Amino acid sequence: MDMSRFNGVHTALVTPFTEKDNLDTDALKALIDYQIENGVSGLVPCGTTGESPTLSHDEHDRVIQLTVEYTNNRVPVIAGTGSNATSEAIRLSKHAQCVGADAVLLVNPYYNKPTQKGLYLHFKAIADSVDIPCIVYNIKGRTGVNVETETLVALANDCENIVAVKEASGNIVQMEDVVNRSPSDFIVLSGDDNMSLDLIEKGGKGVISVASNLFPRQMSQMVDLALNNKMAEAREIEKTLSSFFQTCFVETNPIPIKTALARYGYCHESFRLPMCPFSSDENRAQLYSVLDELRKNPSFDYCWARR
Repeated sequence: MDMSRFNGVHTALVTPFTEKDNLDTDALKALIDYQIENGVSGLVPCGTTGESPTLSHDEHDRVIQLTVEYTNNRVPVIAGTGSNATSEAIRLSKHAQCVGADAVLLVNPYYNKPTQKGLYLHFKAIADSVDIPCIVYNIKGRTGVNVETETLVALANDCENIVAVKEASGNIVQMEDVVNRSPSDFIVLSGDDNMSLDLIEKGGKGVISVASNLFPRQMSQMVDLALNNKMAEAREIEKTLSSFFQTCFVETNPIPIKTALARYGYCHESFRLPMCPFSSDENRAQLYSVLDELRKNPSFDYCWARR
């Protein structure tokens, strides 16, 4: 298995909805083309940024199948199939494998707060149910539980298709520990755009990105430079994007990134409750101010073409 295909920038795709709250498949296809044309390494449908908790099972299956079919092997598709119910995660993962996804992304079980033994058994059961690569998604801030390094290393050693982790703990010490203690071919990806380069310096291999929904070319260039030991140049791009990284989380993701995409015609500013448009005019103004500043930079001209 060529593990290098999971290096780089993988966009955590938003799920576009119509103004009447249906899936907007035309907007999703256009967004997929935009990502691939501007150099991303892979696509991640039905993650946190894709508002997966508010998708019906039929919609979830449809978004993954559409992404796989429309991508048509141009880049890998990593399908978000995690759940706090192991049986549900297995069903979703089997479906993703059946329709041709290249890998699955498995978020920590949320709300029920399993023990480390429970986490191990949960991820192992899912991995044993499919043949495609599995990527653990460790995000304590959303799920209330952390996959400890000892547990993750055990999974990597015991399950040959658990090949990577999306580390969104926000703890660079933990991330470095995972890099140092896991098998040599195990891939550690950042779950935070603003920590991508810090993690690469510690041995990480890329990022599952929110910001690349709007700025796929810059994110891909930044990470590619870093992976090729051109860190000073990568840091220059990071510096340019740093305000946007921060503003993407001024309210709960994906509110800011979807609002930014809607401003430039990539999708409607349509969310599924309990997600909703900006609750603060000040936060919206902050986002727009950052975007207006980036519009002054000619290297971003490709981003604004839809409006």
